[in-house]
Amino acid sequence: MSNLFDISGKVALVTGGSRGIGLMIARGFVEAGAKTYISSRKADVCNAVAAELSKTGECISIPADLGTEAGCRFLAGEIAKREPKLHILVNNAGATWGAPIADYPDDAFDKVMNLNVKGIFHLTRFLLPQLEAAASAADPARVINIGSIDGLQAPAMETYAYSSSKAAVHQLTRHLAHNLAPRKIIVNAIAPGPFESKMMAETLQRFGEGIRASNPLGRIGEPDDMAGTAIFLSSKASAYITGAVIPVDGGISTRHQ
Repeated sequence: MSNLFDISGKVALVTGGSRGIGLMIARGFVEAGAKTYISSRKADVCNAVAAELSKTGECISIPADLGTEAGCRFLAGEIAKREPKLHILVNNAGATWGAPIADYPDDAFDKVMNLNVKGIFHLTRFLLPQLEAAASAADPARVINIGSIDGLQAPAMETYAYSSSKAAVHQLTRHLAHNLAPRKIIVNAIAPGPFESKMMAETLQRFGEGIRASNPLGRIGEPDDMAGTAIFLSSKASAYITGAVIPVDGGISTRHQ
């Protein structure tokens, strides 16, 4: 039982790992003893965060733009140069966009879907050799996709592409889970509710008190809530779970609108 949640010595990649939920997960992995790669589009920020996290463990920065197939192929290639095995892939990089339905830009829809959905698909398939090399029946390789409770229920804000993309992430998770199970790779998703992050900053500033009041647990998510779930899904404790979408939201998604 003592090593059931142990991920020390594993190799992990967290996309969008320089801020928000990705940073919460990356920090948790580093502190738990995993060799952790982080990637984000802004090289200076990614490098600075990796340097800071390396004070408590091992963290390496590989900046990349995952909104294109070429960017995903680049990141997978850089991982392959460095690591024969990848035990954990966290597909967290994402974007959002809000606008009234009459004004919603077509290019914004493309940007959100390309990064949030196609980016997950491309990066996962390009890293399959490293994931398979790390996999075993007793402790499969892990793919963790970051969805959202906005993909489980219709949000109040006009973020049409975002909510649609996250529903797609949840279905892609199930599809990949079935396809990759014979290869001893398990695929699950986390559907976060409100957490303190740059993406959520404006929403929390405008509606934070109401969000807290409507949350059964009466609070906003904290970094340990996200890190703990990701560590569970990366450890032997979750070796018999695949195709699941786990809300981490204080119970918000269980309530009727």
